[in-house]
Amino acid sequence: MKYGRLVATCSIADEMESDLAFAREIAAAFTRYQRRDWGDLCQEDKELNDQAVEAGDRILAAYRTSKGKIWIITEWDRSATTILFPSEY
Repeated sequence: MKYGRLVATCSIADEMESDLAFAREIAAAFTRYQRRDWGDLCQEDKELNDQAVEAGDRILAAYRTSKGKIWIITEWDRSATTILFPSEY
């Protein structure tokens, strides 16, 4: 799967810079994402993500961290993948 440009919001980047454990959690979440483990989603949303990988649609996954839930979103055109807190959406 193509991810495009990998970016994180300022809030995520700031937390990663100040908290090495959180940075490791982000890295682990992205590794799960690459393995198509969509995290804390219902089964229906996981199946929609599996279909989106093949169809070229937008993908959204959710993971729990010590700083709260994070989302990883890959745009439909695969131009970018963004890591963010849900409140930043």
